[in-house]
Amino acid sequence: MACLTSMIEPLRAANEISSSETFVWSLVSEKDPKVQASADVAFETQLTLDQSLDLDCLIILAAPISDFQSPRSAANLRALSRHGMTLGAVSGGVFPLVRAGVPLRDPISVHWCYDAAFEAEFPDVEKTEQVIETSEQIMTAAGATAAFDLSLQLVQDRLGPAVATEVACWFQHPMMRNTDVKQSIPAISSIAKSEQALPSKVARVIEIYSATLTDPPKLSDVADEIGISTRQLERSFKKATGLNPSRYLRRMRMKAARQLVMYTNQSFTEIADAVGYSSTTILKRYYTEVFGISPREDRERINLFRVNGNMPLPST
Repeated sequence: MACLTSMIEPLRAANEISSSETFVWSLVSEKDPKVQASADVAFETQLTLDQSLDLDCLIILAAPISDFQSPRSAANLRALSRHGMTLGAVSGGVFPLVRAGVPLRDPISVHWCYDAAFEAEFPDVEKTEQVIETSEQIMTAAGATAAFDLSLQLVQDRLGPAVATEVACWFQHPMMRNTDVKQSIPAISSIAKSEQALPSKVARVIEIYSATLTDPPKLSDVADEIGISTRQLERSFKKATGLNPSRYLRRMRMKAARQLVMYTNQSFTEIADAVGYSSTTILKRYYTEVFGISPREDRERINLFRVNGNMPLPST
């Protein structure tokens, strides 16, 4: 729901500010006219997917694991792409977009919350950590405020920077983020910081670990790469995050494991292997230590929410 309103409201405001009807939108559903948002709010739609041929652009909002996976829907999306329509997705909407087999010639933006699950399902699709990615054929945004930025881009393209800036100011949106801005990702820390706010050497270690999650280098090798001693690295890391590097790495692995538990149907053996552990016993022990619940119990809990139609989604 946040992603939906973040797309529409800047366009509505731009029309009002410019005294024009530059933007017109419709709500589109896959098949049923009434759609339930994850916040348990119902929306009435004006079109179904197979009635959408005359649109200029179609943006998909969906959960990573959803009913939006039918062969007919996938065929409709491919047909719309062939007819020259710009397609896009916000947050978890990238999953049905890619599953449909729509041609992707440029990188797409994937929310950090879904990164491990997306990598597991689509290892050959080029993705980025940018807030938004746009091209003539595909537009993607990593969450609700990113969807707002994407709409601001549309306003700027059609009505100019002055109107786009005024729209941003209407909503007290602090800055217009373009395609060269990376997502804010929370650090795994007892101290409330994003990864971008960490000291550069600590952030670099996290980058190295992120790229080598299943088989990370020894800490001494990491220290050599960034040009400090192992002891100095350990002190800096503990001061910045409240955790030593090995414990931080373990939590990074559990963070990735939880994405796979929540947003894929992979077996627990496959998940353990994907995050660098040789057995599900080790995965279960560390997972329970970090989250207070086993992987199996966590998946059962998430599936219960899905059955009740109230699956929470990231919206920032």
